[in-house]
Amino acid sequence: MKKVFSLALLLMMTLLVKSQSINQIKKELDTTSDPIGYVKFKLKKKYTIDTVTVMSTSSFMGIADSLAYNGKIGKVYGPFKGGNYLIKVLAKVPNTFYHVSHILIDTATFSKKFADSLGSNIIKRIKSGNSSFSSMASTYSIDHYSALKGGDLGWFIRGAMLPQLDQAIANHKKGDIFKVWTPAGLHVVTIRDNPKKDNGFALLLRVIL
Repeated sequence: MKKVFSLALLLMMTLLVKSQSINQIKKELDTTSDPIGYVKFKLKKKYTIDTVTVMSTSSFMGIADSLAYNGKIGKVYGPFKGGNYLIKVLAKVPNTFYHVSHILIDTATFSKKFADSLGSNIIKRIKSGNSSFSSMASTYSIDHYSALKGGDLGWFIRGAMLPQLDQAIANHKKGDIFKVWTPAGLHVVTIRDNPKKDNGFALLLRVIL
């Protein structure tokens, strides 16, 4: 019993020392004016410098693009659950983001002719005020994830969507409602806001502990 207690105490002390060590590294990495030199010559740890693109401001693929958008320049984050590394945000560069909603009509079920007619009817009902874009998306869109939000796709950069959508979105302005054919089917699209500049790229320093 005494041996087990001693082992448990040793483990706790080891974890405490490790935690203090990581906290000290974070503190020094947070304040140094030369983070790469600090990691390379003082810590002598392996590191990478990643250029990360933010594709959407409303949904993220993982820690990297989430920090690229939400993280503060110069701040150190981590270590992360299941990972033995820290990330410092070195710099950010803006990009242009678009905000649209869409209704995706199922062309696997409907013929192209019927889908096109349905799309035109949806646009007519919205423009006449007999229905809202949100209600039409809830009723007709097979993109169930966006349909739950009234068709809202959030803010995303040009290049994140299918080429046909990207081109059409760039050629329209706020308030426009139009149809776009893509390999996914027929989209009824509306531009919700004017394009805006936001955090689009970031340089992240990843330090392997």
